Amino acid sequence: MDSRISARALAAALGGWRGSGPAYEALADGVRLLCLDNRLAPSTALPAERELAAALSLSRTTVAAAYRSLRETGHIESLRGSGSVTLPLRRSDPGRLDADADDIDLQQASPAAWPGLPAVIAEAAAQAPALVARIGYDVVGDPALRAAIADHYSHRGLVTSPDQILVTTGAQSAIHLIASVLLGRADRVLLETPTYPHAADAFRRVGARLIGVPVDSDDGWDLERAEQSFARALPSLAYLMPDFHNPTGRTMSAVEAEAFLAGARSAGTLLVLDETTAQLDIDRSGGAAPFPDDDRIIRVASLGKTVWGGLRVGWVRAAPDIVRRLASGRPVHDLGTPELEQAIATRLVPRLEEIARQRGDLLRAGRDTVRAALTSAFPDWDVPEVDGGVSVWVGIGEPLSTPLVMSARSRGLALSAGSRFAVEGGHDRRLRVPFTAPPATLERAVDILRAAWDDVRGGRAAATREDFATVV
Repeated sequence: MDSRISARALAAALGGWRGSGPAYEALADGVRLLCLDNRLAPSTALPAERELAAALSLSRTTVAAAYRSLRETGHIESLRGSGSVTLPLRRSDPGRLDADADDIDLQQASPAAWPGLPAVIAEAAAQAPALVARIGYDVVGDPALRAAIADHYSHRGLVTSPDQILVTTGAQSAIHLIASVLLGRADRVLLETPTYPHAADAFRRVGARLIGVPVDSDDGWDLERAEQSFARALPSLAYLMPDFHNPTGRTMSAVEAEAFLAGARSAGTLLVLDETTAQLDIDRSGGAAPFPDDDRIIRVASLGKTVWGGLRVGWVRAAPDIVRRLASGRPVHDLGTPELEQAIATRLVPRLEEIARQRGDLLRAGRDTVRAALTSAFPDWDVPEVDGGVSVWVGIGEPLSTPLVMSARSRGLALSAGSRFAVEGGHDRRLRVPFTAPPATLERAVDILRAAWDDVRGGRAAATREDFATVV
């Protein structure tokens, strides 16, 4: 086996797993969702039945029944002397959505490709003879693309030279590179909660210790907690999404940005600003998040949300010495970004403002549809207003995000539970609802969500008697 999870850690990760139906099946569904989200990796040893029963205040019989259900669906296997271990997901996994035209996948929160992209791809492909004449191995990036990205920042008021740019295979690749090169085991990383889960996964992978600072759609960042965390933990790195934060949609004010920069300066912390959603402006008044230029700031961005998720081109903007450190550590991960993708990106970066305006129109239709549909279908839910980004961070009132997501999935709608975005558990009363799909699809998604909610709420009372059975 590769790893194990303690009963306490599993209980925290499960969050509000109690939903409709028997408690054992709700518990099994909670574990299935952790597997689907890859929060429980394959070959992870689960706690013993008695230990998990004590951590969840359940009977051992209930936990044993949940494990039996997981064995029957192929999510775990139980080995004599080794306990229960998670298995790789099968293609026929009942929690996965089939490639069915009626299914709706709102887990990725990415718009469809920008309509002008095929013409740009064709133009770049026409230069194939020149592209294949290159060696194809370059861990820093094509000079023309680096110059275009530098010009893009300079136009935004951040004077940039190409030696401050490193091209990567997407923003996630950049985050993994930063984590592996700039962090050591047990280094502390400050980040928002909720946060982009794949970034948290990257930091955990290198053994970093995560420190969460709350952020909310309405109230913004908890500056008092941030100040205390900088002063007490002295984090090596802080990861923030200051512009149209994913999942809350919130954008930092000048006061909030200055507070984080001051805390980083006092603690000697590197600030990683994830700007992948920064240009997804719908109707914001004013400019982008006001972080000034500073040598301790590392900016990460990509074309994934703005142009197309399948165009795996991202970049890092940092001080030249940090760029050199990242480039020297990159060959462990990969040997460069594909040349054709870089040629396409070189033609796209100078047009990002034009593309972003078109994206804003598309996202406005989706956002307005989701807000209207959710407010009508769920008058008791908290549906915040956002000025851009890709999603709304909905308050559902009860800690039922996990069973709600599993019920919706069984009806053909894939969403991510609020707990997926938590740093150290929680957010079970929240649900991320992306608005990147066409309006008609989003309206149908809300109808499915309504049916799933009625199912979860309807069975909750019947489940409580088993939930609190005496531990044996």
